[in-house]
Amino acid sequence: MHSPEQPLPTFDEVLLCTPQTSAEQVGLFLRRCLIPCQGGDKIYTMLYADELSYDVSCRAEELFQRLQCYNSSYRLIILCNCERENSYLPSAFSHCKVHMIPQRTRAEIQQYLQHHFRVAQPSSSAAAVFKEHTCVGIVSSKRAGMGK
Repeated sequence: MHSPEQPLPTFDEVLLCTPQTSAEQVGLFLRRCLIPCQGGDKIYTMLYADELSYDVSCRAEELFQRLQCYNSSYRLIILCNCERENSYLPSAFSHCKVHMIPQRTRAEIQQYLQHHFRVAQPSSSAAAVFKEHTCVGIVSSKRAGMGK
């Protein structure tokens, strides 16, 4: 996010973890991150790694230990909920833990995202519904099931 022209992460650089994420999905992600190939300047990110099941977390750590010898310059970020930092994967990588404080203001982050998610030529697309013709929007409510 150093400049507005920097691209957003691609689909292969991000793994959004849930309790249903399989060991195979995590394994494929770690292989993309740790086995060197062309385009090696990507930054890989596991979001909510604390949500992974115990079995999947154990297998992920084992695979990481085996594969990290292939690439000494990998770039991997594992983001977790600070309230669940005692779950398996955050504990296994606790020696690498860095508490992160955002370096940009909320307004700067929003402006960067709006730049990348804006539809170039507003037409009869769904982007006309969202603020400033962006192709992504978040609809939320404090009351569950209110027709979102």
